[in-house]
Amino acid sequence: MSDTHKNGLNAELVWDDLQNCCRTESTCGQCQNESCTIGFAKKCIKDYMKEPKKAVPHGKEHIPTTDFKVFDEIELETAIAHILKECKDCKEDHTEDCIINVIRNCYEVGLLGDIHPYEGSAFQYLMYLNTNYPEKAAKIADTYKNLP
Repeated sequence: MSDTHKNGLNAELVWDDLQNCCRTESTCGQCQNESCTIGFAKKCIKDYMKEPKKAVPHGKEHIPTTDFKVFDEIELETAIAHILKECKDCKEDHTEDCIINVIRNCYEVGLLGDIHPYEGSAFQYLMYLNTNYPEKAAKIADTYKNLP
């Protein structure tokens, strides 16, 4: 498996989504940096921008799953749709520490409260969401299908 993503990763899009999801210090008080799910994802994408690597070493296990901030659902749904478009649908070559997977997991914690299974296919993931979170899945799928 290659160390970099096929066709790269639109890091600017991901960064913009993370900025839109971030509650900022005006809402949170003091920034919690990597102790916040969005802060952790921001660190991951900053590292990627410095040195584009496909994997975040031990990324999934470092996601702060006990961050219970309330984030803007619409921003998170949009961000999930965007990150799914960035997914390379690697299927059997999927890795849990793939930067796209780690960032999607961070969005999931903010929107759904926990990390959910992903098998390397955006379509399968949307079907999973539809079964378990039909209202949120509809919004994510609608945004996803309307993206270029």
